[in-house]
Formats: sequence, structure tokens, C-alpha cells
Amino acid sequence: MKISGSYTLPAAPERTYALLQDPEALAASMPGCRELVRTAEDEYEMKMNVVISSIQGLFAGKIRVADKEFPARFRLLVEGDGKIGFLKGEGVLTLSPADGATEVHYDGEVQVGGMIAGVGQRLLDATAKYLIKRFFEKMAARVEQPS
Repeated sequence: MKISGSYTLPAAPERTYALLQDPEALAASMPGCRELVRTAEDEYEMKMNVVISSIQGLFAGKIRVADKEFPARFRLLVEGDGKIGFLKGEGVLTLSPADGATEVHYDGEVQVGGMIAGVGQRLLDATAKYLIKRFFEKMAARVEQPS
């Protein structure tokens, strides 16, 4: 499944970049995130509750940040699994200044399997868009807080 889009966050690229790599900000912004723990430089373990239609379950996984180019871009590699299936994906986030704010463009691909893959492509697409929208809304609220 391909995912792409953009969202404008109300902060300079340097602050936005820092928040997008801050484990506390990420954990607070990711819908369903129960835990995000740094295990090494640019590597994290996560636990999150995933709900898609009538299917829900706890996922455990890893996130790795790569190809960092402060404050313009970085790559995220994500993998996780649980009783309801698995996901594996990667994406690039590109940050561009936009009138005192930052336009965050994301482009990536995610593979899913198990029960969650059985809900259908349309529902997976809608759920992914919703989760991304909620993530950026929560991140925007954090950006507006004082440093």
C-alpha cells in the first residue's frame, strides 16, 4: 500500500525536524501508542494498540531513522507484528519552509499481512489516512507549545 501526502506544521523546519525525532513527542502523537523506547541511536521499540474496523490488537515493533539530512529530510523504517497480523514499511519525510511554517511531505510504502490484510484495501487506505491526519494534528498541537 502506497502512502503519500503533506501536512503543514506551524514551526520552522529545525523545530519540526527535532520534534519529528523526539520519542516523547512521537509517542504522544501516534494514535494507539502505548510505549516508545529508544534502544540505540536512531532506533526505537514500540508497542501500540491497532484498531481497524472490528479487528484490534497490540502490536510490538521497531522504528529506525536513517538517511538523516537536518533539517530537510529523513527516512523511517518500521516493522511490527501481533496476533492480528504484521506490517512492514518505509517512508521518506521531506521538510520545506512555508511562510514561517514547515510543509512536511511524506511518501512511503507499507506491507500488511494476517487478519488486518483481510479487511480490504479501501478500509486500510481510509484507516491509514485517518491515523496520519490524527498524528499530524497532535504534532501540530505540540509544535505550538513553548520549547
